[in-house]
Amino acid sequence: MSIQRNRTRQVPIGNVVIGHGHPIAVQSMTATRTQDIDATVAQVNALAAAGAAVVRIAVDSDRDAEALSEIRRQTTANLSVDLQENYRLAEKVAPFVDKIRYNPGHLYHHQKHLSWQDKVRYLAQVARDHDCAIRVGVNCGSVDPEKRKRYPPHDDIGPILESGLEHCAFLDDIGFSRYVVSLKDSDPQKVIAINQAFAARRPDVPLHLGVTEAGLPPDGIIKTRIAFEQLIGRGIGDTIRVSLTLPNDRKPEEVRAGQQILDDIANGRMRSVVALDPSKLNIISCPSCSRVENEAFVELAQQVKEMTQYAQEHAITIAVMGCRVNGPGETDDADLGLWCGPKRVNLKRGTETIGAFTYDEILTRLKSELDRLIAERQPA
Repeated sequence: MSIQRNRTRQVPIGNVVIGHGHPIAVQSMTATRTQDIDATVAQVNALAAAGAAVVRIAVDSDRDAEALSEIRRQTTANLSVDLQENYRLAEKVAPFVDKIRYNPGHLYHHQKHLSWQDKVRYLAQVARDHDCAIRVGVNCGSVDPEKRKRYPPHDDIGPILESGLEHCAFLDDIGFSRYVVSLKDSDPQKVIAINQAFAARRPDVPLHLGVTEAGLPPDGIIKTRIAFEQLIGRGIGDTIRVSLTLPNDRKPEEVRAGQQILDDIANGRMRSVVALDPSKLNIISCPSCSRVENEAFVELAQQVKEMTQYAQEHAITIAVMGCRVNGPGETDDADLGLWCGPKRVNLKRGTETIGAFTYDEILTRLKSELDRLIAERQPA
């Protein structure tokens, strides 16, 4: 199958080049504790051996940053670092990685007296000093609250698109062009719409494609495939990640799933004539990563999927999130949301918090709320 890809600029990331007609690269992310150096190195190398061109590691503290220096010494994989709220960690980790990923929606957390432009200028300078690329990663559940206020509550695409475009424009203005952008949502149709709109405005910018919180396989692979087929089939996308809720020892399945989707698209084996049915139950769950505070989250996601089989014919979305970083915001759009802490699981109904329950209690309480929601939506 011949696809005319967007002629984006090229962005070197370690020994791989993204964009400008280079092969679409598959990426993945570690799910081990970053401070567990042996486990993290083993997983980085396993992902690289499976074919991951870039492996992302989350860094959330000074101790994570210290561990990264030893991880770098023990692997030759191309490494990306995932900065969440603490953007100032960039200068501590940049010497050991090939790409820095920041989320525009998290820049407001620290040093609130500084503008986002000051913070991005700092990140760009750190990247220049240490020969790093940058990924501007905009996520549906973590858009800057001030930006979201400027859009109607039902407009999920507008604030994400504006955020991506304005950060590109600013990086261009300060002379930093070695960047890629990702614009992600858990709904593949929104991922398609956002990335098409962005590519129409900025066809020169390499795009990292992904469906965030795609969930458990095989459903998570199907959701991701729908988005990738529609976008890559239109020439949009330079690197991909399939984000799946998996135990640590199965994380390389993300890479193999991405490779299979790319191979199918290249050979015309398109399956997206089967779209998600908006009239049925939809379960989303985030990819297992090193920010997960209790590995029971992965088992819980599977239990939620099994327990809710009886509700398949109801148009209800349930989100299962694994940490405090994305959990609170990225459950807001779900009918029922669970975000998992070290010992308790927070249960929400839309933006309203119902309470925090132990891992043993949560399924019973979730079923009660699900039954109540189904009953409320039954015709009189």
